[in-house]
Amino acid sequence: MDFSGKIRQTFADMGGIFRLAPNWVPRAFCIPGRRIKLHPDDYYALGSKRGGIDERWLGCTTFADNGPLTAKNEGISHLVSCDGDLIPLTEAVETLGAELLGTRLWEKYHAWPVYSKFFDNLGPLPHHVHHRDEHAKLVGQRGKPECYFFPTQLNNHGGHFPFTFFGLEPGTTKAQLRSCLVNFTRGDNKITNLSRAYRLEAGTGWDVPPGVLHAPGSFCTYEPQFASDVYAMYQSLVDDQLISEDLLWKDCPPDRRGDFDYLVEVVDWDLNVDPEFAAHRFMRPLATASDAENAENGFIDRWICYKSDHVSAKELTVLPGRSVTIRDAAAYGLIMMQGHGKLNGFTLETPALLRYGQLSYDEYFVSEAAARSGVEIVNESAADPLVMLKHFGPENPDWLARFAR
Repeated sequence: MDFSGKIRQTFADMGGIFRLAPNWVPRAFCIPGRRIKLHPDDYYALGSKRGGIDERWLGCTTFADNGPLTAKNEGISHLVSCDGDLIPLTEAVETLGAELLGTRLWEKYHAWPVYSKFFDNLGPLPHHVHHRDEHAKLVGQRGKPECYFFPTQLNNHGGHFPFTFFGLEPGTTKAQLRSCLVNFTRGDNKITNLSRAYRLEAGTGWDVPPGVLHAPGSFCTYEPQFASDVYAMYQSLVDDQLISEDLLWKDCPPDRRGDFDYLVEVVDWDLNVDPEFAAHRFMRPLATASDAENAENGFIDRWICYKSDHVSAKELTVLPGRSVTIRDAAAYGLIMMQGHGKLNGFTLETPALLRYGQLSYDEYFVSEAAARSGVEIVNESAADPLVMLKHFGPENPDWLARFAR
């Protein structure tokens, strides 16, 4: 069906902004942490074979690679049209191109090259790696830089293991890592013996370049990342669950399957054994201006993900009873975390609970032109702050002006 007319009409009616429907994604190897506002009866809405829903993908045009049972358009965000139809965001990008994303991104990628997600697992994930471009392209994918931020609003509990392993201990050898991988099918391969765990802190984040081993802990995490679902699991046993050997060789070229030296090659060694890993990768929020200066204008604007040139993110707080106009230099996806109000006159609210398939007014996609013109945000509460998170694509001009080296 051709939705181009409805896409253009909705785009015009909303002044270059799309409202998005909640986009739930299951993972067969995960146990939901139950912090992403899905109704308690719906965490297994897709059936036990699909696993629990422990992710919500945000502003996404990337297909979720969940094996042979994956549904059509799984992982793809859908816009709510002017007459209530749900239309894949991929079709809006194809129809509007530079009108939606801006000339800079469209000419380089001909796609929306990033997305974000809420990851909400009760326990830790296995130590795994996202491939760099040179390895991802061997299986027709792109490398996957990603960032983490732990929203205070979604971390009323820390789950079973609020610590994340990052990288490898300085001094670890490639032979030691290879030995762990060879032992993958022999029970616990003990790869985290070679790593270091960091306690997670709400309101902070981490930068995770491709090629870096990491075993995410059980905080609910906002994850801006490059548009790819490429990965391989390097840990064989986690939280008393065995990991399938198929996931060790996931996204490995067929002619390299069984080649443990190739698995070692996928790892960016210098980044993993960096003795100052935390200093280089940990992120505390940084204000776009002084908090006092922003507060006088009715808002507090902070960078929360800023150490990657592929993806960046901000946390915007509009103070109670205030109306502000916020300008950004690039297109972005946004998700509400707290409060209610208006976005260019459209409903903006933070739901307490959602049923699977229910629509909401907490997620939008803002075109580059609308972002540059300025988006008016009204906080209609006299007491509650209005808080949203926003993710941006590569080389956001505002990011370049502040952080480019």
